[in-house]
Amino acid sequence: MMNKLRQFHCSLKSVTVLCKPKVLSNAGVRFSCGEGRAITRGVVVGLYQKEGDKDPKLTPAGQKIDQRVHGKLMKVICETKLDGRLGRGKVFNNIDTDFAAVAVVGVGLEGIGFNELEMLDEGMEFVRVAAGVGARSLQQQGITNILVDGMDYAEQAAEGSQLAVWRFPDNLAKKNMPNIPTLELFESPDQEGWTRGIFKAEAQNLARRLSDAPANCMTPTMFAQATVDALCPCGITVEVRTMDWIEAQRLNAFLMIAKGSCEPPVLLELSYCGTAPDDKPILFVGKGITFNSGALNLRPCIGMDEYRGSMSAAACCVAMMRCIAALSLPINVTCIIPLCENMPSGMSAKPGDVVTLLNGKSMAVRDLDKAGVVVLSDPLLYGQKTYLPRLVVDIATLNTGVKKAFGGGATGIWSNSHYIWKQFQRAGSISGDRVWRLPLWQYYRRQVTDERSYDLSNDGRGLATSCLAAAILHELVPCVDWAHLDTRGTGLISTYGLVPYLTKKRMTGRPTRTLVQFVYQMACPEMK
Repeated sequence: MMNKLRQFHCSLKSVTVLCKPKVLSNAGVRFSCGEGRAITRGVVVGLYQKEGDKDPKLTPAGQKIDQRVHGKLMKVICETKLDGRLGRGKVFNNIDTDFAAVAVVGVGLEGIGFNELEMLDEGMEFVRVAAGVGARSLQQQGITNILVDGMDYAEQAAEGSQLAVWRFPDNLAKKNMPNIPTLELFESPDQEGWTRGIFKAEAQNLARRLSDAPANCMTPTMFAQATVDALCPCGITVEVRTMDWIEAQRLNAFLMIAKGSCEPPVLLELSYCGTAPDDKPILFVGKGITFNSGALNLRPCIGMDEYRGSMSAAACCVAMMRCIAALSLPINVTCIIPLCENMPSGMSAKPGDVVTLLNGKSMAVRDLDKAGVVVLSDPLLYGQKTYLPRLVVDIATLNTGVKKAFGGGATGIWSNSHYIWKQFQRAGSISGDRVWRLPLWQYYRRQVTDERSYDLSNDGRGLATSCLAAAILHELVPCVDWAHLDTRGTGLISTYGLVPYLTKKRMTGRPTRTLVQFVYQMACPEMK
């Protein structure tokens, strides 16, 4: 347990220090490829889908390679009957003397854009898919230096390829380390867009690494240290609040859950200062239960290891802060992250216990398996009182309702502001990681507040569990624009409808890039 608060002060000058990975001059991002491993080069190029009687068409970068090899590439494409359908492709060896392998991947129809029915910019998303599929195919062949065709969207090509080649190697022996290739942009002048995409993908990969770590390697204290290590070089203020401070501030609901574990709780306050210090910040509150067993309402043992990712929302907040500092966005952002474990013990809260919140309302904790709203309650109230934010966003993996409704297709969002919802909707359509709005009606409010013996219950009455959790949190944000994101279906292990550029059966790091895009839109509303 940390005995002293660790503070890293933020100034406008320090914000310009980018928290970026090592960059080769004009050559993309450098990753370790293992000692003694020969460097082999490969390239990913796109192939547009054939329309009618027309043959499939290579992207301009692919056409340059085809011209250099005197039409050999297009010839083998026709022989293998590639038609440019999205994500379909092949790896060709010994086509070009400059590359050991050329991956040709379908990008779908040329010129495709925003699809209103899908609420998705398909042109951007299809490039992510094609770049990710191609980069992963070359990675599996042992290629150590991959050049990626920008396909008119260099930023999205960087996101897809970097997300696809990432692995979680922390617990592997040195001899079993995976091949993590270097990535470079191929035949495109948009180096700035490529770099932005790398920043965004690296942020999501940070969230994946934090979420995927075993619970004994990512306790509240260890998470706090990892946050300090990730954000300190970026000029972000990181304040680590320990047990004494939490007790002094009377964050009793948070402590009620934390006391069931021998691991001490920690509360993180992260502040990014990108504009005038007196400008009101956006406040993010991320649930950070580093392991959620359900306490005395114990969850099923089969699959319980997935709930090491119950802090994935907190991981997304840390990753988002790192990325917005790297992009030097002109906005103030504050994050509050309560960190604890939810464990069964003689010190655990008992079903039916009642706690008084910071606003004076009482909450009955009738189901300890639904500890997320309890942990978030007091930090949410504390953040509003301390920072007087312009708007509040809380993120958590809360209830199964949203997972049953959407699977992994979208993050559920509840908001008391139509404007904030529209901004998140647009951010999701651009990032490819969509959100969808669910109702915040009085119907649900009555099911969590209409009690005789206390003001709120943490589970409510009825089957719409995710809507009931949102109604509880809405009671704690009475006077400011607010949004609640439930990532129970998207932020944990990839199970349903796997996104091609993410890794099967691993933590996803979602919706980090959507949060970054949302903050960018709030910081630069005039940019289209």
